[in-house]
Amino acid sequence: MEKRPYAILLKFPGTNCDVETARALETAGFRAEIMPFRQVVSETIEGANMVVLPGGFSYGDYIMAGRLAQLKIEHGLSASLERFMENGGYLLGICNGFQILMRMGLLPAGSLIAHPDGRFACRWARLRNRCPSHPFLRFLPDEIELPVAHAEGRFVAAEGLAESYVERGLATLTYQDNVNHSFASIAGLQDETGRVFGMMPHPERFLYRSQHYDPDWVGDPDWGWGYYFFKSIHDELAGLSREPGLKTHTNE
Repeated sequence: MEKRPYAILLKFPGTNCDVETARALETAGFRAEIMPFRQVVSETIEGANMVVLPGGFSYGDYIMAGRLAQLKIEHGLSASLERFMENGGYLLGICNGFQILMRMGLLPAGSLIAHPDGRFACRWARLRNRCPSHPFLRFLPDEIELPVAHAEGRFVAAEGLAESYVERGLATLTYQDNVNHSFASIAGLQDETGRVFGMMPHPERFLYRSQHYDPDWVGDPDWGWGYYFFKSIHDELAGLSREPGLKTHTNE
């Protein structure tokens, strides 16, 4: 019997971060499988511990980012995803995956729109971990850095909502330098259950220390913050008890 937590990555035409995200999950100890969306059936979803929507440009971001993928999921998998969540499954959306989750209404109300300057943001971002006990974040320090790469990543919401998400702990990550002018500097959100998690930064792109832009980076001697992001949720799903920040690597 396979004991490792099992993660399925949904791949749409235009998804381009699936391989590196699967690699990051496997390095953290998951059994990860990339599945083209057309091959996914109800039983596939219900057999997983976590469903991941990786980054990229699903369906070329035609109409708006994530819109067509949202419609495809709602048409073919909405009932299966509902059962999956009711049974304690986790749903992670990174960048384009975050956009899809927002359009599906699975995260607190708001939108991810184009940046004020109309440009694609590709850079490193300093982030604040606002939920250090969260299953995805408990192995991370209060302040981290991760790469961002998006054009429609500015979080906006009705007046006062974004600030309320920060106060209520629904804003899991915030920008320290607000690279895209998001309301309340929001970079990541969770739902009320904590099992739906969306974020614009790319943890899979900072798996190893060597991927940091600064060769003198003072952090972990081997791993980047992305490794500890995925390791955190792995250990949660595997039922392992570890103190946050414990530097271990398991790929069994």
